[in-house]
Amino acid sequence: MAKGKGKGKGSVYRITELVGTSRNSWEDAARNVVETAAHSLRDLRVAEVTKTDVVIDNGKVVAFRARVAVSFKYEK
Repeated sequence: MAKGKGKGKGSVYRITELVGTSRNSWEDAARNVVETAAHSLRDLRVAEVTKTDVVIDNGKVVAFRARVAVSFKYEK
């Protein structure tokens, strides 16, 4: 890399996968992930739902689950 190039430019992000649940919907499950993560992770930037599924009990859907990849910026 040339001298001085790339210095002070760009950012670094961490991506972490979390799973949220809801009795109502996948949307609520994903929202639970973001809102809960925001309490302990600063500078959340992007959340991507990577997988959805349901929990079944006695033939009935009892919970919606969303696996969400959240990214946050590392501080300098």
